[in-house]
Amino acid sequence: MAANATERLKDQIENEIAAGRLLPGDRLDEVSLAARYGVSRTPIREALHSLAASGLIEVRPHRGAIVVDIGPDHLLEMFELMAELEAMCARHAARRMTEADHRELAAAHEACGRAQQAGDCDRYYYENARFHIAIYNSSHNSFLAEQARALHRRLQPYRRLQVRVRNRLSVSYREHGEVLEALVAGNSELAADRLRAHVLVQGERFTDLVASIRNLRRTG
Repeated sequence: MAANATERLKDQIENEIAAGRLLPGDRLDEVSLAARYGVSRTPIREALHSLAASGLIEVRPHRGAIVVDIGPDHLLEMFELMAELEAMCARHAARRMTEADHRELAAAHEACGRAQQAGDCDRYYYENARFHIAIYNSSHNSFLAEQARALHRRLQPYRRLQVRVRNRLSVSYREHGEVLEALVAGNSELAADRLRAHVLVQGERFTDLVASIRNLRRTG
């Protein structure tokens, strides 16, 4: 139960960061957070340690926990790496997926479809993560999957913002379908190319993402 409580708190604080209610540079005070969420300081401290491990916050001497500020250039570099890691996962998955892997990926895709039809950005965000993690696991390369999951966690707030960009839910869902089609067909290079293009933020997509981040900072 304690682990579940810590995980829920971690998700709540992460959501606050993603939604712009906690901004880059903001100090995360354990006492204030404990009062805010109606818990003791112990699960707050554990949740902050977890967020620090994922790179969303950092602990600074004499200042405590601070929300990390990622500049646009660094953010683009991270998405470029994420795209390549996911492409590698897709390439392996196309060759190594089991029937159980196929069923899990199809179920995740269907869940994304229901969220997309409902226009539920939050639900889509969680089911989208399930879809991508299913591909990592289907690579059957545990080290690669571990690295992909770690960077995925680091980019979670920005991926959450992405799905709130106009028309992104429908486009993302369509791209998922194209990736799934290539994976089921066992076409490793096509699956890698499609997933890379799906994850990579460039051109208008990157401009929209940066604009969303800047708008949150202005209104925060």
